[in-house]
Amino acid sequence: MASRALPLLQLTATLLVALLATCHAGSIAVYWGQNDGEVSLAETCASRNYEFVILAFLPKFGKGQTPQLDLASHCDPSSGGCRGQSKDIKMCQSRGVKVLLSIGGGDGSYGLSSPGDARQVALYLWNNYLGGVSSSGPLGNVMLDGIDFDIEQGSANFWNDLATDLKNLGKNGGKTVLLSAAPQCPFPDEWDGGAISTGLFDYVWVQFYNNEECQFSAGREAFMDAWKKWESVPVVGASGLQGRGGHGVRPCQRAHFACVAAHQGLFKVRWCHAMVQVL
Repeated sequence: MASRALPLLQLTATLLVALLATCHAGSIAVYWGQNDGEVSLAETCASRNYEFVILAFLPKFGKGQTPQLDLASHCDPSSGGCRGQSKDIKMCQSRGVKVLLSIGGGDGSYGLSSPGDARQVALYLWNNYLGGVSSSGPLGNVMLDGIDFDIEQGSANFWNDLATDLKNLGKNGGKTVLLSAAPQCPFPDEWDGGAISTGLFDYVWVQFYNNEECQFSAGREAFMDAWKKWESVPVVGASGLQGRGGHGVRPCQRAHFACVAAHQGLFKVRWCHAMVQVL
């Protein structure tokens, strides 16, 4: 029977599944909130396909702006309609699924003008999404597990301050605040690089797509060269330590391979992020 080349998307997904099998451990995260055809948050978590659900996005904040949540057609935050998501969020967490809020995104109006501005944004995130202080927050009375940095525009300044402030607020409040980032694959990342270099991040989902020099379709050599560079990133391990002996991410031996699906189901992904949680 004549063989047929796999489409790039399927080939990429196949590679990721193979790596998952090789590592004998895997974590799948999904960005939820921007696709009109996706199932509800409760159904997403009930599928048991994901260890992480990342709410996308908070695309407006900083520089004196009033922060604004955007979950597309799922709910209207301006009328308080997104507070109904609190029930689903708590259900997800009761199943052991970590729920994070992604700030930034490819479109939006966001940025930080100073360390003081970063502090104000951190306080807003803590009070409304992480610390459970405000029952009138955009998602109601919830305590999300952390914040995802998907910074793709504007200035690269002060994101390290925001990461530090969020971790400190969690420490002072007796709560572990998880931090993740979704950098582009060129190393170091133009926007997230400074924040990631602090070593405060628990998870790094590298975007190996839309970047011709390092995306999977660029070829094995270019892809693996980028992968090896990202292995040097300092990431907080599950035990709270910075890697092992200060090392960065390591596929298989020291890390879970994480495929972040933009849509429901591994083989329906439009794009996959690859990276890792250091053990």
